[in-house]
Amino acid sequence: MQPSQHIDKVMLAISSKEIHKNRLRLKTTIISVRWLALQGCSFRGHNESSKSLNWGNFLEMLDALGRMNKEVGDVLSSAARNNTYTSREVQKEVLNIMSNRVRQKIQSETGDASFCILVDEAHDESKREQMALILRFVNNSGILTERFFAIKSVSDITSLTLKNDVSNILVHYNLQAQNMRGQGYDGASNMRGAWNGLQALFLRDCPYEYYVHYFSHRLQLTLVSAAKDVQDIWDFFSHLDNVVNMVTSSPKRICELQSTQRREIDHLLEIEELDSGRGAHQISNLQRAGETRWSSHYDSVKSLIDMYGATCKVLVHLSEHSPNTSSQAEVGGIFKNITNFEFVFVLHFMRRILAITDALCQVL
Repeated sequence: MQPSQHIDKVMLAISSKEIHKNRLRLKTTIISVRWLALQGCSFRGHNESSKSLNWGNFLEMLDALGRMNKEVGDVLSSAARNNTYTSREVQKEVLNIMSNRVRQKIQSETGDASFCILVDEAHDESKREQMALILRFVNNSGILTERFFAIKSVSDITSLTLKNDVSNILVHYNLQAQNMRGQGYDGASNMRGAWNGLQALFLRDCPYEYYVHYFSHRLQLTLVSAAKDVQDIWDFFSHLDNVVNMVTSSPKRICELQSTQRREIDHLLEIEELDSGRGAHQISNLQRAGETRWSSHYDSVKSLIDMYGATCKVLVHLSEHSPNTSSQAEVGGIFKNITNFEFVFVLHFMRRILAITDALCQVL
């Protein structure tokens, strides 16, 4: 009597509604995963239980999207426990699908053309060894392109292990090792060794896979070697490290440094020694030079020049208010070092030199 109420039509209608709800839930999850991955944010929180005040970025973002859109909020709140598409396994699966799509796109860009590989390894936060693989090739438009392709945990960093892992990645994504025309590594023995290094193992398979030691790394080694040969320059960087360590060793000293810098900027603006402008004269901090990137020394030198007056005032204050004699002597020695003519001369001299090498390092 009522065809619209037939069981098959009712089941079909319910099924269509469930499909729509499931797709909306999954779409919300995909959008959240994509955004968090793009911004490099962590996904999970320390406590994701219902009683937690903070569920972590992923679940909190889903909750925010549900509050912004009533339909999304309804389907998220009405989902069965086994049908939420928010589990850790689903998050990992979505990320894995996205990464494979990206690699397939890169593989299509490369095609059957020749390419080079750039490989390096480093410890992650959990102290596991991670190997990064970058492809360097000329795309269909004739533009030289570099693409981050894969990162893989390795059991050790011997040359044979690295070669097998690199070869497995290339084979898995249908990239022929015979098309390799270059290898770029650092100067470690397991990478550049002439007999058993990674570059030598690849050269045995293909004689056209020439090896190039990273130019930026070679520039860094050259700068370090040149600085060691000039005693005044080497002493300068030792004194610079002492200044940064002394002033930035506690939040209280950093706060005092920034307050002093703010007062100096206000005074210079008041007497029209500085030009005001949007984003100009930001309150910053002394930069510490890194051990592995010589270009970071340029940032350290620039920061001290910009905050030289404030730094000297902080050191004077520390010297006058230090709790013991040894601390007063240490601070006094640092203040004496950075206020003599040789230090100031080398400070400005190195800023001009490092500005050139920094530009070269960025290009390389």
